[in-house]
Amino acid sequence: MNARIPALDSQSLAALVEERWRASIVPELQRYIAVPAKSPAFDPAWAEHGYLDAVLRQAADWVQAQRIDGLTLEILRLQTPDGQPRTPVLFFEIPASSGCEGSPAPASGETVLMYGHLDKQPEFSGWRSDLGPWTPRIIDDKLYGRGGADDGYAVYASITAVQALRAQGVAHPRIVGLIETCEESGSHDLLPYVDALKPRLGQVGLVICLDSGAGNYDQLWLTTSLRGVASGVLKVEVLTEGIHSGDSSGLVPSSFRIMRQLFDRLEDSASGELLPRAFHGEIPALRLEQARATAAILGDEVWRRFPWAHHDCGGSSGFTLPTTTDPVEALLRRTWRPTLSVTGADGFPSLANAGNVLRPWSAFKLSLRLPPTVDAGQAVQQLKTLLEDNAPYQAKVTFEPEGAATGWDAPATTPWFEQALQAASQAHYGAPCATLGQGGTIPLMNMLSQGFPKAQMMVCGVLGPRSNAHGPNEFLHLPYAQRLTAAVVEVIARMP
Repeated sequence: MNARIPALDSQSLAALVEERWRASIVPELQRYIAVPAKSPAFDPAWAEHGYLDAVLRQAADWVQAQRIDGLTLEILRLQTPDGQPRTPVLFFEIPASSGCEGSPAPASGETVLMYGHLDKQPEFSGWRSDLGPWTPRIIDDKLYGRGGADDGYAVYASITAVQALRAQGVAHPRIVGLIETCEESGSHDLLPYVDALKPRLGQVGLVICLDSGAGNYDQLWLTTSLRGVASGVLKVEVLTEGIHSGDSSGLVPSSFRIMRQLFDRLEDSASGELLPRAFHGEIPALRLEQARATAAILGDEVWRRFPWAHHDCGGSSGFTLPTTTDPVEALLRRTWRPTLSVTGADGFPSLANAGNVLRPWSAFKLSLRLPPTVDAGQAVQQLKTLLEDNAPYQAKVTFEPEGAATGWDAPATTPWFEQALQAASQAHYGAPCATLGQGGTIPLMNMLSQGFPKAQMMVCGVLGPRSNAHGPNEFLHLPYAQRLTAAVVEVIARMP
């Protein structure tokens, strides 16, 4: 089926979206950033603190205040089998519109599903002295603070896109929205909500997820794949209490040295390559072709965009080098090749309090990023077996899994969707739409692809160069977010 070409006035559309962002969305996001609505993994007492409920209620109140004809909204609250509260979800429905005022479209047809989340990563250290995670501040068209770009803006941009469609008098299909508060913890609460809502979701033909990234701020970027993740805590215990190192070292094995030996089972310390082949996956030919095209656009910016540590040693200065400077290989290493990161440690006193004591135990939090097509559930069990079996010196070694989410490889792009993306990018960026695999994980995408295998997936986002989601000085690039909102309007309007 050919895409219908709507009578969109891209110039007035851009002006309307920009005005809505300036007058309404930015003030809401400033209020949102000020709330430490950390995801449950980082705030076990989230229910008592009430921050997640506060930002969800704020978003719900704003959505209702927009007075979109036919919109219905509710905050859903489910419980676990043992009666514990699950993180809440915001769900809204908007009926299809013919584009003529007072003339609704037929209820049949495909549905657009809009997705976002409002939970946040923790504070992290290293923020500039004039910035902070819960202190919103705009500098040079960038809104700094935790969560605005990842991705608290999504619900506001989604509703603004609907308002713009209605203002232009353009027909649109039925639209539903799903805004969760558990994404940064692996979306472990989301599947029960998706199951409960499935009869109300309808036949989803287009998913719009605004929780992804961009290769630059000059064009629309479509995410074509997401890595999976297997995470957990590896702990090595050798003693029941710390012992004077002068008395014990050399005889009592170091828990840290045993930890290093266990890591040698998992990765090549020289290259970082993951050794077990079970954690690797075949890279599709199309993704290789797209990586080459993206590398041609971005060049060395693929790796130069990171905040490398500089040094001055022996009279010469320089900076830390990446594992590769080849742009194509750099893209593949952060999207299709498995890799291990240590994201936390315990059992280590601070430097100021580190006496001459052999520590009784060491613990590291591991994050294993997996290729999009590798099953994360199997991977986390293989990881546990690999690390725990045959421990050196018969030390007590435990790996406690904390999460597993399988990645996602986008379905084939249909002609109407490809044409809509290109038209949207040209209209609002003056450049063609480009594709990019992402190294992060959005668990919902795999769920939706399984549930709606024919749906097109508009996975985009504002996490471009140096936006630094999860880290210090995170920012939302406001002009880019405005143009992305307008691009969403263009794509929905062209849905057959």
